[in-house]
Amino acid sequence: MILLIDAGNTRIKWALIDSAPAPAAALGTWLAYGAVMHADAAQLPAAWHAAHAAQVAAGRPAVSRVLAANVAGTALRDRLTRMLTTGADATAGTAEATPPAVPAAPLQPAPGASGAGRLAAGGLLVAPEAIEWFASLPERAGVKNGYRNPAQLGCDRFAAAIGAHALAPGQSVIVANCGTATTIDAVTADGRFLGGMILPGLGLMATSLARNTAQLPQVAQGGKLPSGFADNTDDAILSGLLAAQAGAIEHACALHQAQACLISGGAAAYIAPALPAGIPHRLVDNIVLIGLQAAAGSV
Repeated sequence: MILLIDAGNTRIKWALIDSAPAPAAALGTWLAYGAVMHADAAQLPAAWHAAHAAQVAAGRPAVSRVLAANVAGTALRDRLTRMLTTGADATAGTAEATPPAVPAAPLQPAPGASGAGRLAAGGLLVAPEAIEWFASLPERAGVKNGYRNPAQLGCDRFAAAIGAHALAPGQSVIVANCGTATTIDAVTADGRFLGGMILPGLGLMATSLARNTAQLPQVAQGGKLPSGFADNTDDAILSGLLAAQAGAIEHACALHQAQACLISGGAAAYIAPALPAGIPHRLVDNIVLIGLQAAAGSV
């Protein structure tokens, strides 16, 4: 098996997949899946162990590889590495946290598993050499990176582009990942990543407006989109926020003459209904994990 990790600015998502490359129809299908806020990251070792133990008990081979995308800084990367290689989390200024509990009769790794995939008192242990930190390259998984400096492209955006191209092969596609920031990127039908746009995410826009104005309130991003012009301040703010997000996506689709538009991220369900009916779009959960899944199967 392979463990995929998407460490974003707000949440850490993970999934277990089979080692065999997934056909296009199976992309986004997981053996196990989870997500935690950064504040709850200490829960990850126990969650990984439980999911891994259940899959091994079902007859699947142990984890032999980890593919992780991290845009949340080196401190989180180091913390995740410690979790994976020790089976436990470490808290600042203290000794290692207590390892997660294991079943009374610990399961053994699959035959031939050397280092990676070991189960011990500390849970799922992964050898350091089995961890790949996903990075933006000039080309991977059928996508050519068109950034002026390919390494400067955020690894989450490159993964999302790979995922979009895998889900919409042979189509010019816009992929919008609507999280803490909203990224809107263009991929050609033959897999060339052209570049894109970055703007504050829906929640960040709302918070910034409330913080930097004297009389405008903080609004919830999940409110109902008003029809026509809003007749109260909360709806007016929400209408403006959604119009800004949807307008950027609409502009990108027109600029790229996109045949497909994939929208993902925590705010996607709020933004998608604000798009004009003429924009061919669909919601896709976990586009970065899907890109990692496609990349894992391409090596």
